[in-house]
Amino acid sequence: MNKRILTGLLALATALSCTETYDVLVAGGGAGGTTAAIEASRNGAKTLIVEPTTWLGGMLTSAGVSAIDGNYRLRGGLFGEFTDSLAARYGGYEALKSGWVSNILFNPAIGNEVLQNMVRKASVDTRFNTSVSSLKKTGDGWLVSLSDGSRVKARIVIDGTELGDIAQMAGCEELKDRVSAQDFTYVAIVKDYGRPAQMKEPEGYDRALYFNCCDNPLATNTDGINPFGQQLWSPDMMLSYGRLPDGYMMLNWPVCANDYFAEYLDMSASQRDSVIIKAKQRTLGYIYFLQTELGFKNIGIADDVFPTADGLPFFPYWREARRIAGRDTMTVDAAKRPYDYDLYTRAIAVGDYPVDHHHVQNPRREELSHLWWGRIPSFSVPMGVLIPVKMEDFLVADKAISTSWEMNGGTRLQPVVMELGQAAGALAATAVKTDRHPHEVPASEVQSVLLDHGCYLLPFLDLKPSDPGFRELQEKGVRGEVRGTGRSVGWANETWVNTPPLSF
Repeated sequence: MNKRILTGLLALATALSCTETYDVLVAGGGAGGTTAAIEASRNGAKTLIVEPTTWLGGMLTSAGVSAIDGNYRLRGGLFGEFTDSLAARYGGYEALKSGWVSNILFNPAIGNEVLQNMVRKASVDTRFNTSVSSLKKTGDGWLVSLSDGSRVKARIVIDGTELGDIAQMAGCEELKDRVSAQDFTYVAIVKDYGRPAQMKEPEGYDRALYFNCCDNPLATNTDGINPFGQQLWSPDMMLSYGRLPDGYMMLNWPVCANDYFAEYLDMSASQRDSVIIKAKQRTLGYIYFLQTELGFKNIGIADDVFPTADGLPFFPYWREARRIAGRDTMTVDAAKRPYDYDLYTRAIAVGDYPVDHHHVQNPRREELSHLWWGRIPSFSVPMGVLIPVKMEDFLVADKAISTSWEMNGGTRLQPVVMELGQAAGALAATAVKTDRHPHEVPASEVQSVLLDHGCYLLPFLDLKPSDPGFRELQEKGVRGEVRGTGRSVGWANETWVNTPPLSF
């Protein structure tokens, strides 16, 4: 045998002998990554999450977006367990309706505690302050190097990162339909200190950026509409938008406030860090404007929510990720006309929010304005969006699924991502248990596992998971034996098998 080859084999054998082995490695404890790990472990797979921060939940918690968008009547599976735990913490679901942007709001720190408890009870191994440095495909899985210097051999890797960075690292093919990235937001959680909480003027502060954030004497439009065609709410409405049950306020305000635009997806890490700093300054400027121009001098960044030096979240709210080319691709047309496609037969998650895009800060905003509030009925998402083409033993469990650029505005939302993660975990565990690659597992097997755990496959509102006949209705639905009728109803879109009349 060639000496160089022999040396390489010996080195590999030595590395493997010092390598921990897992059935499933989840790279990134985001909203989808966390539920993927819980579900995989509950189904018997030895599972590890590696997470660069010290929190779990991604956009739900670590990015501060603790106001859930939609699925209020479609609470099933781990998403339902999570919201039930929040309701128990705060004294019921009515207590979670503290701000008008959502029916389910909570303190991000409480959300992190709930998810950490769920992960612990599911016996998932976790490593915080740790990320994937590199990964290499082997004959029976992946060899993964971690930032703490350790190695892990995993049968299946799941990308649970915010931006799909591990999918790119692994070499997954991406969809090519991107037009432009959405605005992202550096969210802030603030509170009323009951005394002046005046901050220093942020670097590069430009008060004019915030003149039209609400109806105030500095607003440049007198007709109650800002330059982007959006209504100017009162200052109190602006602040009560994201009021949390314990009195804190979430500042995630798209109207001339802390949305920020950059084409961040193709940036290097250092370039991305640079725009993150600028987005932070935009948010700090917004808070400074509230203090100095609108008279909210007692409002400041909460010092008891995030364990960060500046009190801000760990990272921004990224609305858009890289998107893999998957074995199924979800589109707006498939959401509007589900029975013109067969994607519903492989359904594993549901959503009922409109197609919500943020492009106000984009220089091309007029060109993209038709995307700001795309109306669709409630929808289901097929299993194949989790499975990359031409890549074995790899799944995606957050926003980087195979969805069209436009439909990302509906699939990126927290409940959908949590459900997608749960499905990815069920698929991974089933593949490991039966010694198959994920793409060899029929959707019906994963659907059966998800129904065992109280998940929705199709967004039928006729029956809840606790109702007799729910499972039978869902199974008939994915077989095409019964069909639902969808309709767009403002913020809460619907699908019914037996459609009731609208009531107002």
